[in-house]
Amino acid sequence: MVRVKICGITSVEDARLCVEAGAEALGFNFVERSPRFVTPAQARAVIATLPPFVTPVGVFWDHPAGHVKAVAEECGLAALQFHGDESLEDLAQHRLPVIKTIKVEGPAALERMRRYAAVAILLDSPARWSEGEARAPISWSVAHAATAAGHRVILSAGLTPDNVTEAARMVRPYAVDVASGVETRPGVKDPDKVRRFVAAAKGA
Repeated sequence: MVRVKICGITSVEDARLCVEAGAEALGFNFVERSPRFVTPAQARAVIATLPPFVTPVGVFWDHPAGHVKAVAEECGLAALQFHGDESLEDLAQHRLPVIKTIKVEGPAALERMRRYAAVAILLDSPARWSEGEARAPISWSVAHAATAAGHRVILSAGLTPDNVTEAARMVRPYAVDVASGVETRPGVKDPDKVRRFVAAAKGA
């Protein structure tokens, strides 16, 4: 069954909604100036309310290793997700499980995936982030090639309650990841969209 990560969590209420809908992981964005940014204190308050077996994931973008470690310890993160140009050596400094994001523009992304020793590869759009607008999906054929090559793929970018079933059936990813596709505005989740997204992903 496909696992679900819902990213851009900013409140206890949204965290509870996502957990009750069946999400296995929640993403907390520590990228300054992004529309879903949370401080470590804000994230810690939300993570403290999570039940067992729900994974809090910290999202970082070219942050120094010391900063990442400090945030992870303060918040109680269980995994780290990196979106920047972090090197293999950068990622190796962390003891927590590492998810490396690869921006997919075409088949060349497959070669970049082989460079990283990460527990999973998150396939995302080259666009920096969504300010609330709909995002175009990446090439699902490239994503499928990644899973066929043996990568543990987390599929992201442009997923919605209306297309996630098709995406999951075509790509057969380890997990799917969504933020703007289940929001009313950046950082605020839509209960109906969240529930439909999780049900559609797991129904695939």
